[in-house]
Amino acid sequence: MTLKEDIIKKAKEIESETFQVEEVSYVPTISNSKLTFGCKGLEFEATVLYIDMRGSTAILNIHRKRVVAKIHMLYYHAIVKIAKATGGEIRSFNGDSLLVFYPGNTKETLSNAVKAAMQMKYAIKILLNDNLKNYTDIDFGIGIDHGKILATKVGVGGTDETKDLIWIGNAVNKSTKISDQCQSDDNIGISEFVYNNLTDDIKYVLIDGIWGKYKKDIWNSFNFNYNSNRENYYTTIYHFTFT
Repeated sequence: MTLKEDIIKKAKEIESETFQVEEVSYVPTISNSKLTFGCKGLEFEATVLYIDMRGSTAILNIHRKRVVAKIHMLYYHAIVKIAKATGGEIRSFNGDSLLVFYPGNTKETLSNAVKAAMQMKYAIKILLNDNLKNYTDIDFGIGIDHGKILATKVGVGGTDETKDLIWIGNAVNKSTKISDQCQSDDNIGISEFVYNNLTDDIKYVLIDGIWGKYKKDIWNSFNFNYNSNRENYYTTIYHFTFT
């Protein structure tokens, strides 16, 4: 079979086949036997944290490749450690960006994703950038949304280099779009759904006022275009420390 014949044959097979979706409660991996190269997918509900490093091209133009490699090593080490400590499942290393899934549909798992983002902000802006002051500061944006995600396997069989999983759903897409909106100190952005379902310890801080303590909302509302509609998202200048 020629290359042309192979591609046409596969296209016809996929077009005529009914796509089968199975609901699961976990984040699939590439080794999951339920995922094949046919029209099969696993759908799960989760909060999606997407983080993207800013200005990587400028960093590459300024520093030697070995320095850039060190910067990326520090950046990803911190993100992965915090994600795993807060219950996140790390997926899809892609250049300067990373997807983290927090499976489940409770306020606690959703709030854990936002807590992780605020700890990542502390780690990068305070801990890492202090150690990188002889090189360059890392800038970044984080977007967070919640919903159902469909995972399916793409590529061809054989070695791991020829196959991967893709993640399909508005929660993934919207988290990347929100991340694009986050600049300067407002490094973290969350969707309106996420904001409305935060636990109080992630949404407010206690402030001493004239009449006693009161809760202050640490999130500010903005809006952006998404799917030809204006949607609200929320950012914060706050971060969470850790030991």
